[in-house]
Amino acid sequence: MEICIVGTGYVGLVTGACLAEIGHRVVCVDDDREKIAILNQGELPIFEPGLDGLVTRNRQEGRLSFTTDLKEGIGAATVIFICVGTPPLEDGDADLSAVEQVVRRIGELSSAYKLVVEKSTVPVQTGMWIEKTLKVYKGDQDARFDVASNPEFLREGSAIEDFLHPDRIVVGVEHSLAERLLRELYEPILNRAFTCPIHRRCGEAGPIPFLVTDIKSAELIKHASNSFLATKISFINSVADLCELVGADVELVAKGMGLDRRIGRAFLNAGLGFGGFCFPKDLQAFVKIAEKCGYDFRLLQEVDRINQSRISQAIRKLKDQLWILKDKVIGIWGLAFKPDTDDVRYSPALELSKRLLAEGVAVKAYDPKAMEKARRQLPSLVCCRDPYEAASGADALVVATEWKEFAGLDLTRVKTLMRRPVLLDGRNLFDRQKIKAMGFEYLGMGR
Repeated sequence: MEICIVGTGYVGLVTGACLAEIGHRVVCVDDDREKIAILNQGELPIFEPGLDGLVTRNRQEGRLSFTTDLKEGIGAATVIFICVGTPPLEDGDADLSAVEQVVRRIGELSSAYKLVVEKSTVPVQTGMWIEKTLKVYKGDQDARFDVASNPEFLREGSAIEDFLHPDRIVVGVEHSLAERLLRELYEPILNRAFTCPIHRRCGEAGPIPFLVTDIKSAELIKHASNSFLATKISFINSVADLCELVGADVELVAKGMGLDRRIGRAFLNAGLGFGGFCFPKDLQAFVKIAEKCGYDFRLLQEVDRINQSRISQAIRKLKDQLWILKDKVIGIWGLAFKPDTDDVRYSPALELSKRLLAEGVAVKAYDPKAMEKARRQLPSLVCCRDPYEAASGADALVVATEWKEFAGLDLTRVKTLMRRPVLLDGRNLFDRQKIKAMGFEYLGMGR
C-alpha cells in the first residue's frame, strides 16, 4: 500500500519505518527542514534501539522516503497517518493546532479517496472535528475521505518490538472500507508473516487481537490505558512511603502483589515517579477531557499529585543524610526519563537535577544517550564522560534512570572515588544488603 506519515517524531518515525519493513511504500512528511535533512543524510534525530538499521535498509530498498512537501507525500497515498505533536497547554488540555493545520492541508490538497488516520494521542471527539474540517476545506470535488482512529501503544526503548509484535491493534472506524484498508495494512503483523529485525521472532502461536470500535471509543482507549498505568505507578509509590514508615520493603510487597494474575508485576516499580512525553501529558489531558464533559476525575488528579511529589521526597532524603545541600557535589546517573532512550521530556532525573541546582548543588551527571539533550535544557549541568567521573568527589550519588550498564559497574571503585559514599537508589536498581555491606550509606525508595 501507499502510505503517508505526517510527523517524524518518535511515533511517526517508528510507524513509518515499521510499515516500510512489512512491505508498504511509505513517505514521511515533516515541516521541520532540518529534521528532514538529517533523515535524508542517513542519520536520525532521535535514539531508539534498532531504528537506525530499519530506516537505513528501507531507504536503500526504496520503500521509505522523507520530504517537507505534504502534497508530494499524500499524492499517491491511500492512507494518511497523522503523527504530529499534541503538547499540553497551560491548563492541561491538548494543543491540537498542529493536527488541525495538517487536516486543513490534506483537505485542500487531496484529489482522490484518502483514509485519514489519527495516530497522535488526541482527546475524544477529535475524529469528529477532523471529519468536519476535511469537509470544510475540501478543495477538489473528486476528493473523498474516511476518518479512523488507530492509537499507538509504543514504549520508548522497545518501540519497534511493540509495533511489530503488539499486544493488540485497535482501530476506530465508522465505515467498512476504512476497516478493510486497516486490516490489509496490518495483515503481515496480524499473520506474523515476517521476522522481527530486532528480536528475530516469527511464527509465535496465537493471533494478535484486532479490536474494531467506533472512533470515540478508540480515542478513549489510549488515554484510559496510559492513565491506568500511571495509576499503578503512583499507587506503588504511595505503598513505598508506607513501607518506609513501618519498616517493610516495597520490592517484596510489589513481588507479592504481582504474583496475582489480576494485578501483574509490570508498572509496580517504586522510585522517582513517571515521566516522558506520554504519561504526564495524557494524564492531564484525560482529566481535562472529563472536566469538559462534567465529570470530576479526582482519582487521576491525585495520581498526578503523588507523582509530582516524588522529587521533593528524593530531595528530603538527601537533606536528611547530608544536612545542608548548598555547595555539595551530587552525581546523577541517568538523565533520560527511562533507559534505552535519549528522551528527556518530563524526565524526573532532569527535574531532580534542576531542583538540586536551585539549592546551590554542583550536579555532575552521566547518561549513555541523553546528555546532549539534557545540556540544552540545563546548561549549568556538568556532563561527564562516564559514570565514574560523575561519582568522583561526590557527597552523594543518585541513580535516577535504571540503565543496565549501571548495574554492572565496579562499585568498589565508585566508593573510593566519592567524598562520602551516600547512594540514593532512586530506581531500586541495587541489592540493598550488598550495597550496605560494601560500606555505602544506602537510601532506597520504600526500602
